[in-house]
Amino acid sequence: MALLLPGSLSLSFLLLLPIVLLVLLRRFTSVWADKPNLPPSPFKLPVIGNLHQLGSLPHRSLRSLTKKHGPLMFLHLGQVPTLVVSSAKLVHELVKTHDIAFSGRANTTAAKHFFYGGSDVAFSPYGDYWRVAKKICVVELLSAKRVQLFQQVREEEVSKMIEKISHSCSVAREASINLSQMFMSLTNDIISLVAFGKKCGGDGENRYAGLVRQIAIMLGLFCVGDYFPSLGWIDVLTGLDSRMKKTFRAFDSLLDQVIEEHLDPQRDEQIMGKDFVDVMLDVQKESNLQNIHITKDNLKAIIFDMFAAGTETTATAMDWAMAELVRNPTIIKKAQEEVRSVVGKKSKVQEEDIQGMDYLKSIIKETLRLHPPFPLLVPRETISAFKLQGYYIPPKTRVIINAWAIGRDPDSWDNAEEFCPERFMNNPIDFKGKDFQLIPFGMGRRGCPGISFSISSMELALANLLYWFDWELPDSKNKDLDMTEAAGLTVNRNCDLHLVPTCHFP
Repeated sequence: MALLLPGSLSLSFLLLLPIVLLVLLRRFTSVWADKPNLPPSPFKLPVIGNLHQLGSLPHRSLRSLTKKHGPLMFLHLGQVPTLVVSSAKLVHELVKTHDIAFSGRANTTAAKHFFYGGSDVAFSPYGDYWRVAKKICVVELLSAKRVQLFQQVREEEVSKMIEKISHSCSVAREASINLSQMFMSLTNDIISLVAFGKKCGGDGENRYAGLVRQIAIMLGLFCVGDYFPSLGWIDVLTGLDSRMKKTFRAFDSLLDQVIEEHLDPQRDEQIMGKDFVDVMLDVQKESNLQNIHITKDNLKAIIFDMFAAGTETTATAMDWAMAELVRNPTIIKKAQEEVRSVVGKKSKVQEEDIQGMDYLKSIIKETLRLHPPFPLLVPRETISAFKLQGYYIPPKTRVIINAWAIGRDPDSWDNAEEFCPERFMNNPIDFKGKDFQLIPFGMGRRGCPGISFSISSMELALANLLYWFDWELPDSKNKDLDMTEAAGLTVNRNCDLHLVPTCHFP
């Protein structure tokens, strides 16, 4: 039914209509003008946003979304605005132009429980304390000189691993061994000796190894409070909060015990020199004299960083490397020829020998390209707003760098899905955070300070395994190795690596 107006009102309405439309148009124009130009975003659901699109292997799911929406995406993971970056070019722009602006860390449930409120290096907020903590790690704990001091520890522990494998060969020929467990035991023993001056196990079982593994698993669990801060109480109801606290208390008590032992005036000097705890206690004393107060919890948080970063990630990388080698007979044969040629008939492989093993170094680079232990790195958070590629990036936005997708980007790599160490021969690209197409250890201010320590252990272990033994799959030489990934913060293979060693030097 038509709306009828008296003649005078009708005329007035017609005269005012253009003005009303102009006001409404300006209002809507103002609204759209004020709306920030965010990066492309997939369709989101009410409440949960894009959480349902992450899947069990987020690095793979995010790459699939990237193919549809581009290498710069804006997601809503519950109540958390999230930027996903999946190209070397974008990472380069971030680091060179906005490194400070996106150097923050989100205060996650795991950081709160396991890293003493985020007072370690990896999870502490960007600021004065973080700068002090990182300087301690870079200068006092993980400098090139300090890494070199622990060469004897690495060589002795790797030699013990080789002796175990040799014994297995002599007792039962063609019997397989669990290399995954050996790698985890090796990295835990090395970090225990380096950090505490002793192996912290009992009855053949390393208590720290078990707790670190439990914590690694919990770090990958879904915490409601991390994506819906207003619903964090749900983690309490489900029991996840109490499980994390219980595991943390167990590890914390062990750290307290170790620190008390180091404070004992009767403690003997270690032949190998000061371990990490000794150094941290010295730093704590000096910092107090300089009015930079480092608490006992700060000390423990930084020590725990060494365990978290130096055990599972290094073991995972070695596991992937051996898995790729045994799947590629030509590559492993070429690697063995290089190692055996460099070492000759020496009684053991030493770290000095590694300098002449360019192909082995290329194998490690290629492994980290295809299988970065932290495929999404440690998420950052923007401290302030900035523009990236013309898009507005708000403050308090979580930033995920998909290092796994960048390592497989066909724009950066030929035959990107193939395991081909030759691509790194006579190639200056490295993994130290300067070449953004290969960033398994991160980049910029928040890059991992423990690269040298991790790589030294990896190179020495792999060189010895290739020198002393020939390797094959159990049961059948033609059996295909399962390379399925397991879900978690660090991405391991879905099953342990069982291989059959044969002594090359009978």
